Amino acid sequence: MNDTCWVPFDMMERFMVDVFKGVGVPEADARVCADVLITADKRGIDSHGAGRLKSIYYDRIVKDRIQEPVTRFEVVRDQAATAVVDGHNGMGMVIARRCMEMAIAKARTYGLGMVVARNSTHYGIAGYYTLMACEAGMIGLTGTNARPSIAPTFGVENMLGTNPLVFGMPTDEPFAFTNDYATSITQRGKIELYAREGRSLKQGWVIDRDGQSKTDSAAVLQDLIKGTAALTPLGGIGEDMGGYKGYGYATVVEILSAALQQGAFLKQLLGIENGKKVPYRLGHFFMAVNVEAFTDLAAFKKTTGDILRALRASQRAPGAERIYTCGEKEYRVGLERKDKGVPLNAVLQKEMLAMRDELGLKGYRFPFE
Repeated sequence: MNDTCWVPFDMMERFMVDVFKGVGVPEADARVCADVLITADKRGIDSHGAGRLKSIYYDRIVKDRIQEPVTRFEVVRDQAATAVVDGHNGMGMVIARRCMEMAIAKARTYGLGMVVARNSTHYGIAGYYTLMACEAGMIGLTGTNARPSIAPTFGVENMLGTNPLVFGMPTDEPFAFTNDYATSITQRGKIELYAREGRSLKQGWVIDRDGQSKTDSAAVLQDLIKGTAALTPLGGIGEDMGGYKGYGYATVVEILSAALQQGAFLKQLLGIENGKKVPYRLGHFFMAVNVEAFTDLAAFKKTTGDILRALRASQRAPGAERIYTCGEKEYRVGLERKDKGVPLNAVLQKEMLAMRDELGLKGYRFPFE
């Protein structure tokens, strides 16, 4: 096998649909799950795309049996502009998409819509759901808690998840503004990516119980599970560079992902009880804001675009080629990858072949074979 091979998007998406179906996910839901993952790859977010198909979804359904392939989506409270959902440990992408659809529908009627979910699972890239709102002419907001990873400022114990706080806003440009990232300096998916590529982490991304930086990506993944390493919040170690700000935002996400829906939080999300793997019981929140409840949508898009264009046109630092705004790099990567597909390194190639052979998906022969 080659070291890295590009697999066409349509082939990779079909394969993922068939893998999800092969482990018991209904076809319509399988298509949603595959769409979320392929969208990550199309936007260059390789930490959350096809590379997570086996470890985060396939293995948790087939091997660990801690995730339900058939999603029981239960609305436990539904009021005018709000709702609370229980996902019963089903497919996080399916739960999340339906929650944002509900939020958008409520925003059409009431101007604002907010839906929160409990007992869910990993929902892929958060930006997928804010882009749904943008496509509906709305502002989108979402966040999710996750396995304990981030240490509080002045602490060394992994307590908070990577907890993204993500907005999406429609513009008059070819791409929406969306800030799709964690409230830690890095996130577990990127560490997984570095480990697959045999790369060392940067100083200050991860600390051990003595508060010292750890850079061995493969060892860090194990240490995060054991609780002997922790990610640092946005801003880094201590307060001097504003680490307390990332810590504060991560806590906001934890509260909104657990308190409103009375879901699990912090160490309850470890996925281990009495030495055995158990469902993660994640919580999410989704908000849609109907722009036309405030102003004309075209005017909003233009003003937003004007702000972004002014930022990109501002004076650059010496040696800098250009200034970017959120969502632009992902859009440009999408254009570059359109005819190339998904990059799979040797580790991921083996994973794809293993799933194909285990499920008997004989109709697939990959370019790297």
